Amino acid sequence: MAFFRNTTVNLLNLHYGVHALALSGGGAFFAVFLLRAGVPAPGVLASLAAILIGRFCIRPFVLPLGKRFGLKPLVIAGTILTALQYPLLAQVDGVGWALLALCVVASIGDTFYWTSYHAYFASLGDSEHRGHQIGAREAIAAVVGIAAPLLTGWALVTVGPQIAFGVTAVVLMISALPLLKTPDIAVLDQAPGALRAALPGALIFAAGGLFASGFHFVWQIALFISLGESFTAFGGAVALAAVVGAVAGLVLGRFIDAGHGGWIVWLASGTAAAGVLARAAGYGDPTLAVAANALGALVMAIYTPVEMTAIYNQSQASPCSLRFQVAAEGGWDAGGAVGCLAAAGMLSLGAPPSAAILISLAGTACAFALLRRYYRQAPQIT
Repeated sequence: MAFFRNTTVNLLNLHYGVHALALSGGGAFFAVFLLRAGVPAPGVLASLAAILIGRFCIRPFVLPLGKRFGLKPLVIAGTILTALQYPLLAQVDGVGWALLALCVVASIGDTFYWTSYHAYFASLGDSEHRGHQIGAREAIAAVVGIAAPLLTGWALVTVGPQIAFGVTAVVLMISALPLLKTPDIAVLDQAPGALRAALPGALIFAAGGLFASGFHFVWQIALFISLGESFTAFGGAVALAAVVGAVAGLVLGRFIDAGHGGWIVWLASGTAAAGVLARAAGYGDPTLAVAANALGALVMAIYTPVEMTAIYNQSQASPCSLRFQVAAEGGWDAGGAVGCLAAAGMLSLGAPPSAAILISLAGTACAFALLRRYYRQAPQIT
């Protein structure tokens, strides 16, 4: 398998796998723990929007640090900073200073990590094996995501949030270790045309953020309520979905690399729309909700390689990968924040979560149009 011959990408995927172990554990419970801690559902979504808006504002500061230190130190620093939010999450008790501190720290950590990680992965990966490499990465994340939510749900019930989220923080810090063996990537002082080159990626990511607002953020709340606000039941549903994602993730990326990106956009968009409708219909019924959650894992196993192949290849081909990701990630933040604020407004006016989930259909339609255009214009892939 040629796509496994890139040792650096293998190390990056090892890092990502350990990182995903934490995010599929404590990270999966982020929104629902806020709900259980006394933050009303509209407040949870408004808090998530505040984190995204904070990320949007902080993101330009990543560039000068990247020029000074390179990409690798930023990824390592971002990994450690993301860990700091979880001890704060355990301290939240309703709307108050702890929630505000959590939003600030999460904004800083997520901004530095995701911007530099995506630029780093794009720079070090292979465009001809991009779909395989992303599929392998997501399959690894799905496999480790089977046990993590079960253990975290159990820990929240039996030993409390301080220990459960403390373990999440430790695992995140451990995930930085494989990065010590990877090379650094310098960031150019000047890169004319970089922001213009990033516009298509920013639009694709904006559509992705809008899609995630209902499909991911609102759905976490809806699933938790549908399962009787049980941490253990919620963890079990997330674990079942991870099984589905692990089976599908490694298979689908190869179709992109084989020249079928165009028709997989149709498949990704169709399954995404079906997943949104299934989640909206599943709200309130535990059986349907668990089934819809599992279908969602299949959706992401198809959608993520299609989206990220386009993003990473454009990033690698741009004058500067870090500048590209600063702009593109800003698009994701904007789309996600708009969707979360719209959903928060709907819930505060009395609309059910099922209605707010449907916001994701707008993101699906926009992503379909943008990705179709990309794959039509990329003859080396389509």
